[in-house]
Amino acid sequence: MSTKKRILYISQEVTPFLKASEISSNVKNLAQKTQESGKEIRVFMPRYGLVNERRNQLHEVIRLSGMNMIINDVDHPLIIKVASIPSAKMQVYFIDNEEYFKRKAIVGDEKGKLFEDNVQRSVFFIRGTLETVKKLGWIPDVIHCHGWMTSLLPLYLKTYFKDDPHYANTKVISSIYENNFEGELNDNIEDILKFDGVEESFMNHIKEGSDYFNLTKTAIDYSDGVVLFSDNIQSDVLDYANNSKADTLNFVKEEEHYENCSKFYDEIIEKEANLAE
Repeated sequence: MSTKKRILYISQEVTPFLKASEISSNVKNLAQKTQESGKEIRVFMPRYGLVNERRNQLHEVIRLSGMNMIINDVDHPLIIKVASIPSAKMQVYFIDNEEYFKRKAIVGDEKGKLFEDNVQRSVFFIRGTLETVKKLGWIPDVIHCHGWMTSLLPLYLKTYFKDDPHYANTKVISSIYENNFEGELNDNIEDILKFDGVEESFMNHIKEGSDYFNLTKTAIDYSDGVVLFSDNIQSDVLDYANNSKADTLNFVKEEEHYENCSKFYDEIIEKEANLAE
């Protein structure tokens, strides 16, 4: 049995499947460097309509597809696809659903208007990833989240999946970037979370609104660690992260930061092991 530490990356975008951005480039490079350091990795992202399936040679993983998930009382089929990044010697899994991810955009339309179902899309992506990882029989030591679409994962791990033995010892880390959307997501975010059994006591920030800052504060509150991935993070977000209970890894430039992240995973895992003794 492998004793390698296992890191699950869940990101709203990964290059080269989407154009290079601060998030997409960092996730690809970080996952590659972490794998080269001797850890096992898995990488998940949504299969947006922007992803060219033919050029990137995506194909469906039949044994993982076929589940249905109920999101806010509506049944949705879950399709899993996979593709490789040959230059990085790693695979990326894609969460797909015709209704949520066919459109050729990530967060809003060409006029800048946010999609009205962004929270549902986020919850589908989060739950779809965690259910698929269970189906793989692969238990992550750490889940590392990137981007607003993953911001509710720490909350879901502490509520919806709190009694799931598969994730009983899994730690979760949230990455903080610059503000990457303006405005607010769904007005009915509380109803969507309540449908999944999330109690109001977990929604303190969300009750104030579903903007980037409140989603980020929610992610920080329920994470074991926070990684700062930019030197241009808004001061209010930065202050909140630095004053939280989560361990924080500060930002440094590129290669050194990736190495520091790998060490940070070890520290988070070892801290939990020491507390358990």
